[in-house]
Formats: sequence, C-alpha cells, structure tokens
Amino acid sequence: MERSPIRWWQWPTVLSLDAPLVALAWQEAFGRAAGVRLGAAPRFVLGASVWLSYAGDRWFEGWRLPREAIRTQRHYAYQRWRWAVFVLGWAVIGADLFAAGRFLSPRDLRFGYWLLAAVLAYLAARFFFGHRGAQPPKELGIALLFGGGCSLFILSADPASLGRIAVPLGLFMALCFANCALISLWEEHIDRDHGQVSFHRQFPAVGRLGRVMPWALAGAAAAALAPTGGGARTAAACVGASALLLGVLDRWEPRLGWQRARVLADLALLTPWIAALL
Repeated sequence: MERSPIRWWQWPTVLSLDAPLVALAWQEAFGRAAGVRLGAAPRFVLGASVWLSYAGDRWFEGWRLPREAIRTQRHYAYQRWRWAVFVLGWAVIGADLFAAGRFLSPRDLRFGYWLLAAVLAYLAARFFFGHRGAQPPKELGIALLFGGGCSLFILSADPASLGRIAVPLGLFMALCFANCALISLWEEHIDRDHGQVSFHRQFPAVGRLGRVMPWALAGAAAAALAPTGGGARTAAACVGASALLLGVLDRWEPRLGWQRARVLADLALLTPWIAALL
C-alpha cells in the first residue's frame, strides 16, 4: 500500500496541514468567544508549532519503522522524504522562533514555554514508550495539548477570559478526544502493525464506546447553548456540529474505508471556519 500513488485528498494529511488548519480555526473561535483580537504572530506561531509537532511525530515514526512495516501514506512519505522534511523542519523552527521572539509579549512567551515543555514531553514519551501499554492514552494527551495550544494566546492576552471560554474549551478538548478515539478504532490494525498503543488497543471494551462519544458530546454541546452567549455560544454550537459530523462519519466508515474516514474526520473539525463565513 505504501508504494501506491498518493491521492489528491490524502495530501493534507500526508503534509500534516490538516492539524494546523484545525488549530487556527479553533483559535479564532476562542478569540471571538473571549473578545480577544489576535495579530498575525500568534496565528503563525500556533500554526507552525502544531505543524512541527505532527511532522516531528511522523518523522520519528518513519525513522523507527522498517519500510516493510509501514501501513500509511503519511508515514511512508516522511520516511521517503526524510531529509527534505528535516531541512524544512529546521527552517520552520527558525521562522517560528524568530516570530515568537520578535513579535510575542513576555507573557505570551512564558505561557508558550510551559506548553512547549508539555509537547516535548509528549513527543519523547511517544518515541521512547509509544510501543508500550503502560502509559496514559495518547489520545488524551493530544486532546489536552491541542486545547491548550488553541487557547494559549487568548489566555495570555487576557487570563480572565478563561471564565468566558471554559465551557467551549472543555467541549473542544472532549471533541478532540472523540476524534482521536474514533481514528484509533478505524486504524486499530495500523497501530498493531506499527507496534503503537492506542486508546482502543489499551482499553478494548471502553474503546468501543468511542462510537457513542460524538452523539453524547453533541447532546452536551446542545445543553451548553442556553447558559452561554455570544462567541462562546457559537463555539459550543461548532463543537456540536463537528460531533454530529463525526458520528455520521463513523456510521459511513465501513463504506468509505478507513483512509477516507481518517481525512474526513479532521475536516469535520473545521466548523468554526463555516461559522466565521456565516
């Protein structure tokens, strides 16, 4: 499979562009909910940092896995173009550090250092212990780090805004977990062949409840609409819409196939862009 041509709809995932687009969409949603206007630098730093996190994870996986064991286009691409990605990665790191040092405030940087330490700890755990079951589910780590990244510059600009975005932020983290839990169900055979643990592989009985999570989350988001207002209400509605899309996608996954479902699962999280257009 890894030697088959990359199809056009796989490129966003292969190039690790889907996660930064999702992060920027929700950063904007939380900014509107908090009444915080962000400049270009916080957006660039978030997008570049998320790309580096995902690209770095796949780069190290491509390094670790023998070619015959690879089962996904994204891992194969990072193994095939290892040194090109290595050079590009350092260029992005340089641009990221320059933008952060030149345009971010000291408080932005302090908040960012704590999150960077958490991301590096997560990547180290994935690389050294990702094939062992004695660790917290990687899906939980992704959800917490992703939520932290999307809200970081909003909270550093106005720490008091946490009260305004707490509900949609918590719902969003649950949405990220549901997204990753479903993917771990669809790609259980991939994780097994790659020697990686996942929520479904660690907790098979509980992991199957991942199919219920989107519907439960849609209900929780609907319940949160009444007590919230303004941008927070819009963000909660976006969580509910994305959760419904994930639930429908899970029903269609046997027909679509896990590769298409994997790509569409991240597209389902882009509802804040639709809300912004409307």
